[in-house]
Amino acid sequence: MRLSRRIAPAFAAVALVMAVPYDAIPRTLARQDGAGTSRPPGSQPFGAECRTTVTGSHVVAYCHNPYVDTDSVRLHVECARWWDIDTDSASVDVGPATTVRLSGRCWKEIRAVWITHGT
Repeated sequence: MRLSRRIAPAFAAVALVMAVPYDAIPRTLARQDGAGTSRPPGSQPFGAECRTTVTGSHVVAYCHNPYVDTDSVRLHVECARWWDIDTDSASVDVGPATTVRLSGRCWKEIRAVWITHGT
């Protein structure tokens, strides 16, 4: 018995879909908040959202906290040259619905910039 040319591709597609085990389909228990980021069930959203801009050897970061709890942020700047001193800013509290500006610099090029959060 021979399958017709119209039925063979459909049969192959159905066979492939049925061959995928149920456990191979990825699932997550985390839910998504309004910003589209996943978080564990039962946790409250927390933390300031920070945006950094590097221009030459200067860096500026703006951190905005849309949540009720106060967040504490620090700016870290790693310089590219071995003789240039890396800097860490003092901890700054970002209150509810508040935006803060953090800045730093190197004498020459900047290798990396990151923000750390605390409570």
